[in-house]
Amino acid sequence: MNKNKHKNDDYKQLKTKLFFNTFALLAASFLAVFFLYDFVIFGRFADSVVAFLQFFNGDYDLSLSIYQRVFRNYITLYLLIAIIIIFGIVLHIYLKFFTRYFNEINRGIDALITEGTEDVSLSPELNATERKINSIKHNLSRRKQEALLAEQRKNDLIVYLAHDLKTPLTSVIGYLTLLRDESSLSPELRSRYTGIALEKAERLEDLINEFFDITRFSLTTLTLELERTNISRMLEQIADEFLPILSEKELTWELDLARDISLLLDPGMAERVFDNLIRNAVNYSYPKSTVFLSLKQVGSIAEICIRNHGKTIPPEKLEHIFEQFYRLDSSRSSATGGAGLGLAIAKEIVTLHGGSIEAESEKESILFTVRFPMEAS
Repeated sequence: MNKNKHKNDDYKQLKTKLFFNTFALLAASFLAVFFLYDFVIFGRFADSVVAFLQFFNGDYDLSLSIYQRVFRNYITLYLLIAIIIIFGIVLHIYLKFFTRYFNEINRGIDALITEGTEDVSLSPELNATERKINSIKHNLSRRKQEALLAEQRKNDLIVYLAHDLKTPLTSVIGYLTLLRDESSLSPELRSRYTGIALEKAERLEDLINEFFDITRFSLTTLTLELERTNISRMLEQIADEFLPILSEKELTWELDLARDISLLLDPGMAERVFDNLIRNAVNYSYPKSTVFLSLKQVGSIAEICIRNHGKTIPPEKLEHIFEQFYRLDSSRSSATGGAGLGLAIAKEIVTLHGGSIEAESEKESILFTVRFPMEAS
């Protein structure tokens, strides 16, 4: 109701101006017809015509006779024609006045099509329409920039992944060729080369899986298969599974998990969220530091926090961290350079569950906070 009232107020000035202009034109038309009627019916027209004819003939009776034959017998017709002409003139003026607003709106739409840089400017009576057109113009411009940026990131990603695919593939081929051609290699060296080739092949598999993630994320919509899940046990299990990775990077866990919190979740999707967030924390943590994982209930919200110690993320990067194909590390590092989809997918999954995810970074600390509604359980 308030919205409709606001729309009515937006065009109040236009309606007022149209009303007064229409009233003025109708009044002018009425007065013109009135004076014309008075002029013709009450003899002023006859006197004028007879005087005009008398000027040329010099004979009043002859002039009056000509007037009666030519004019008086058709005076009603002439009056009707005059009224029609006046009506046509007034209608033309009115339509010209009215349609100029449409011309202004058309120019505003043309400005949208041509994608000009200047804001659209309309008459004061069309302020509401001007605001809407400029709002659409700015939204289209912003979306175009976002699309160009996303396309550029995707192109950069293809270059990064092509580079990353080539590196482990070259190593695998090199070590396998060495194992095939060098029959005199010692068992220890052969085992070492085999291990390196396997490690590079596994890295290659990870990158190929990232390509599949890109395809699935771009072409399909994620769907949830909800079931009651003990999220406390899930996080404990995930933390245990990450112990070898943390140990390899000289990191340690600090866990603070509330007991027996159950939610209605898609377990596979939720596990992927936490897996992505923890891997991100591991990849960007300082060596010999601590990764903090907590779970607690805050009112009607289940809150999961993952914090690690690492290089502070600048605000301009932090605001894009959940966007598709965005990578904090643009140096194509094989250790940390993923497809830039992990956090974007995590956000979509959390949002589908009716939750939220946030990122903060200050004083060499990075914090991700995930919130799920308890009432969905």
